[in-house]
Amino acid sequence: MNTADLITTFPWDNYPPLNSLKILDLACGSGRNGLWFAKRGADVTFVDRNPEAFSSLLEAFPHCHCLQVDLESGSLPALGQFDVVLVFNYLHRPLMPWINQRLANGGLLFYETFHQRQAALGKPTNPDFLLQDTELLRTFAKLETLHYFEGKLIHNNTQSQEKAQLIARNAAKFDD
Repeated sequence: MNTADLITTFPWDNYPPLNSLKILDLACGSGRNGLWFAKRGADVTFVDRNPEAFSSLLEAFPHCHCLQVDLESGSLPALGQFDVVLVFNYLHRPLMPWINQRLANGGLLFYETFHQRQAALGKPTNPDFLLQDTELLRTFAKLETLHYFEGKLIHNNTQSQEKAQLIARNAAKFDD
């Protein structure tokens, strides 16, 4: 699978070098989005309940970290703050304040997941896993919104999905 366009098309030249960043990839699955940063030398913490991909990630990128955590268990890891937090194709609303607290000053949140209109197209259909209109904007309203989108996205040149995307920044600037 390819890295999300939301990440690869972002103007990274306006930020500290990628190899100096701490990245948190939540509900990472295979780690495809965090891998983009790891390949560029970033310190990535991969978090998922299923550790299948962890051994290959650590073998390829020993400078990174992997945590097996069920993010829905109510027992969240004591992690510090990160320069970038990635959340893709995952929604657990009680986790939202914790995600916000993981952002360092100037930190960026990249969030992309399914919108409620996706239910008409196929899975997921459970409303617990589908965003309502402007839900990401409202949930992360204290962050500076850099990009917001709700609508159809084409994946793998064939499959249309209804998603919402947010790139937001913790208002304080990166330390020089």
